[in-house]
Amino acid sequence: MRVSNSALLQFAAIDLNEANEKRDIEQLLEGNFNRPGRHRSNHFDLPTRSSTGRLPFQLRSPKYYRIWLHFRKSLRDWSRHKRFQPDIMLDLIDLVKRPIDQHYGLPSSNGRYASCAVVGNSGILLKVEYGDLIDSHEIVIRLNNARTEGFQRNVGSKTNISFVNSNILHLCARREGCFCHPYGEKVPIVMYICQAVHLIDYTICNSSHKAPLLITDARFDLLCARIVKYYSAKHFVEEMGKPLDEWASAHDSHLFHYSSGMQAIMLALGICDRISIFGFGKSAQAKHHYHTNQKAELHLHDYEAEYAFYHDLIQRPEVIPFLSDKLKVPSVVIYH
Repeated sequence: MRVSNSALLQFAAIDLNEANEKRDIEQLLEGNFNRPGRHRSNHFDLPTRSSTGRLPFQLRSPKYYRIWLHFRKSLRDWSRHKRFQPDIMLDLIDLVKRPIDQHYGLPSSNGRYASCAVVGNSGILLKVEYGDLIDSHEIVIRLNNARTEGFQRNVGSKTNISFVNSNILHLCARREGCFCHPYGEKVPIVMYICQAVHLIDYTICNSSHKAPLLITDARFDLLCARIVKYYSAKHFVEEMGKPLDEWASAHDSHLFHYSSGMQAIMLALGICDRISIFGFGKSAQAKHHYHTNQKAELHLHDYEAEYAFYHDLIQRPEVIPFLSDKLKVPSVVIYH
């Protein structure tokens, strides 16, 4: 089917979940945590050194009121940035690279890292031995706490940035000390927020982390979401031959989301001069993840659309929509 590119751009710019998210944020600011799918009531489990490793507490109780105030501030700051601003890509050096450099004791610089490896979790990595090549990069970015132990020949052992979604931190927050450091406690974590309620996990865990725990700017999240929705709609219409007005129901639009890998690559575009991508792709003979037994893809992602984005990133970055004209797209190579 034929749909104009302008129509695809307009479609991608519509956030069908915007009203629900705003209502969600308002309820959270009022202390209402009873929405289905979230914590029931405004009680949380705060990791402690007790025998159970957890201490139930009420956010508004005098003992934990400071946590409540920090949570509200984090939520307000994050939600205020929920707007489209493509020039946010130019701010990633200040927002992400600079605090990471300070943590590692590196000299302050406005330049990008010379080379970055973004290591995905696809099972195709078990068929290759890229470990030494991955570790040769100045910066290695790994996703969602994927294990390296036992897989060093395939995926390497070096990690400079741990990139996760907030569902990962939410699980870690149930552990004593909010432990979420498979690569060591001194490795910085960069995280995007999947649900606004997960900012409570950030609030609780941030103080216990010995390395930076950075939340991606919501403007950056929105940019990633628009790009992926554009490529998903384009694939849906042009490759699958289906009407654009059926996309929302086919992809459960209220749950549809970019993958962690896609946003990690977008992050690398802003802070790296040369990017190597490993472990992105699939094979009928390979597991979904090299380190787990997961067999199926998550339906909330459109991996085919993201692969089309990666292809354009390498072959013709000028056609990628929504990116700032001021952004110099670095060299990108995918290793299969």
